[in-house]
Amino acid sequence: MSYSVAVYPGSFDPVTYGHLDLIERGAKIFDRLIVAVVSNPGKSPLFTLEERLAMLREAAKGIDGDFVIDSFDGLLVHYMRMNDSHVILRGLRAVSDFEYEFELALTNRRMAEDIETIFMAPSEEHIFLRATLVKEISMLGGDVSAFVPPLVKERLVERRQERMKLPV
Repeated sequence: MSYSVAVYPGSFDPVTYGHLDLIERGAKIFDRLIVAVVSNPGKSPLFTLEERLAMLREAAKGIDGDFVIDSFDGLLVHYMRMNDSHVILRGLRAVSDFEYEFELALTNRRMAEDIETIFMAPSEEHIFLRATLVKEISMLGGDVSAFVPPLVKERLVERRQERMKLPV
């Protein structure tokens, strides 16, 4: 069994410097990294799937390594089978992430014994970053320049302005 193809799944709503850090480092470790944006409309994302893919592709342009950006809906283990991958790459920021990530890893392993989950801690400067927090700061008018690439910041500002114009 080869572990040369890994899948880094997530909603990337929006992509942060923490995500980009894991993509860059994962692309160096694995022969090929698939960054898989999950559709998951049940989570009520701020950005459409197409917007998230476009922002991620633009933000990841300068990253070296063999990686692709793709999307999927449905079960991750099914997507992994379609891509002949046996490794899930997940970021683990803090102890608070552990329980949820551990449950996901065990559930995936129960559904597909040959799939392993590898946890990677982000670089120290990104350890606290959560896309949900970035969205909240931005929607409240805060500056998120330190957390996301300029293009993503612009899209967050645009989305905030769009929402402010909506009738109450």
